[in-house]
Amino acid sequence: MTHTTPPAFARPRVGVVIGDPSGIGPEVVAKAWTSGRLHEECRPVLLGSAIAMEQVLPLLPSGVSVRIIDAPDQGSDSARVLDIIDSGALDPRDIIVGVDTIACGKASADWLDEADRLARAGALDATVMGPISAVAMQMAGVADRVINEPGQKYLLLASGALRIAHLTDHVPLGAVSTLITRDLIEQTLRKLDAALRSWGIKRPRIAVAGFNPHAKGTEEEEQIVPGIERARAAGILVAGPVSPDTVFRQCIEGQHDIVLAMYHDQGHIAIKTWGFSGNIAIVLGPPYPHVTVAHGTAYDIVGKGVADHTMVLNAILTAGSLAAGRSFPTFGAG
Repeated sequence: MTHTTPPAFARPRVGVVIGDPSGIGPEVVAKAWTSGRLHEECRPVLLGSAIAMEQVLPLLPSGVSVRIIDAPDQGSDSARVLDIIDSGALDPRDIIVGVDTIACGKASADWLDEADRLARAGALDATVMGPISAVAMQMAGVADRVINEPGQKYLLLASGALRIAHLTDHVPLGAVSTLITRDLIEQTLRKLDAALRSWGIKRPRIAVAGFNPHAKGTEEEEQIVPGIERARAAGILVAGPVSPDTVFRQCIEGQHDIVLAMYHDQGHIAIKTWGFSGNIAIVLGPPYPHVTVAHGTAYDIVGKGVADHTMVLNAILTAGSLAAGRSFPTFGAG
């Protein structure tokens, strides 16, 4: 199936936060930008430190430059001009390559907040978060500002045909059982169905993974099945609960559009085993697509020019595709 590039006015505006400037974020973002693929699908704009982007220019093809702009609509629409909104949140003297710092942690949060404000104001159609440092943000006391959306948030992982949403995320396994309720199952399925429809999947097929081996246990009988039945009554197409040792393979083979996993490792192990390089994460909660990468700052290889930009490239392309209602792009594992 071939993809026809939409006319210029149809390309969504995607704000890309460069990530922690002490890590590989600026490098991988710049490599994705200069690949020539982004501007075919969207109108990207960077948010972060212009100096950090200038520092990676020696790692890029000759003739690439950095240009500071004030608003997303001022972008040059060129793969050789790195358009960036630099609000002055970070003093360039505070960038220490390969080291976690309070200054860079705080700046990362400030840039994310700025991207969120622009998206909610309608100046951006989607946002992407480059690799941040959780340690630096904790040092700065701003770790809770990473898309601090009121209410329930859900993490979605995608790699090729395999897409997984998580009912619970960073929760100790012993506590997961108490969080699996029919109300949460129904609420999550409703949000998933609505999001997938807005992203271009007209009749989403959602599979629910069981919590216990072979999807047979108290949680399935008392909570998961009733929650699924409520969602079906609302017109949502749901399969399950399906045995967790087979449901992910079924999704890869095209039987489902997405799988709802019950807990962190149930979904993460599946996605990272199927296809680690190029996989991306989506935060379901904000009123716009927010996509990020599944890797960190990789301080050990900063400045060497060897960082793989595949994940951030896929994240930006996915953000643009979802914002335009074109569903998920057809790249990734498999």
